[in-house]
Amino acid sequence: MIQLHIATESDIKPFTHLRAGETKLGETLQLCDSLDDVVNNNCTYVLFGICEDIGIRANYGKPGAVKAWGSFIKALVNVQDNHFNNGNDILLLGHIAVSPDIDDIDKENPETLGSIVARIDSKVATVVNRIVSAGKIPIVIGGGHNNAYGNIKGTATALQKAINVINFDAHTDLRKTDYRHSGNGFTYGLESENSYLNTYCIFGLHKNYTPQYIYNMIATRDHISVFDIEDMLLESKQVENFETAISQLSDNTLGIEIDVDSIANFSSSAQTPSGFNLEVMRYFLGQLARKTKCGYLHICEAAPTKKNYQQVGKALSYLVTDFIRNHREHYTL
Repeated sequence: MIQLHIATESDIKPFTHLRAGETKLGETLQLCDSLDDVVNNNCTYVLFGICEDIGIRANYGKPGAVKAWGSFIKALVNVQDNHFNNGNDILLLGHIAVSPDIDDIDKENPETLGSIVARIDSKVATVVNRIVSAGKIPIVIGGGHNNAYGNIKGTATALQKAINVINFDAHTDLRKTDYRHSGNGFTYGLESENSYLNTYCIFGLHKNYTPQYIYNMIATRDHISVFDIEDMLLESKQVENFETAISQLSDNTLGIEIDVDSIANFSSSAQTPSGFNLEVMRYFLGQLARKTKCGYLHICEAAPTKKNYQQVGKALSYLVTDFIRNHREHYTL
């Protein structure tokens, strides 16, 4: 069963470390009773997690993304609530979970896993659609990059138009649509009957891990742009190319996708020693929040281990608070 579990105080209080004279986000984050309540809430940002790595397993990737939401929320609730971070404008909705446990599913059969991914798509799209329809910005944490399709579909159907997407990723996720997995979410977005995805920008692609048939396909599509990491190894070049990418995307609602395998040495389903550093990614995200019409933010594929669980959660919380802070500062000027 695939369910949205609504967050309660008991989900955050045990992990919020209180201190006299200080206020943490865990004390000020807003909660609701159901998805229906989102429309009546005054918050601008709606946070929810996706606790699954089934799409990653179906794509022969390393599992572990199911733990990302837990590591993130434990870090976020201990961020200071101050004039930079305002928990009263953030609705903590909850998380989507898949049961029975993955151990009860045939992990050796990708097509069996793919059928479950298709059901997850439906749930993610429904939740995102409801949030966007309420005039709010979904911030989605966790799961595999298969969930990009649900984000795109949910946003596009709410707005009744195709959207643009920038994807910070070592991979295109434009693999063939033989069955659903984490490597073909954007193919489905582009080839869906209702054309949910308009302009698609892959920023930070790795030449070593992109099949030739995908490069051939990209060459035939005017609305797909690629910025390879090998062509911008210097940070100054990364920033220069990023400004070019923004100029191509700012005319329409933008979905922001961050696969953390684009960040060097980040614990993920496809960890890499080469990529953007975290500070540059934080800069990119802040600029997108300020300069584009943000439809949603999705940070995926993080796979924390026992050794780095806290650090992964902290890194994810930096990205989320950077996005919210920059967006709020720009749109409340």
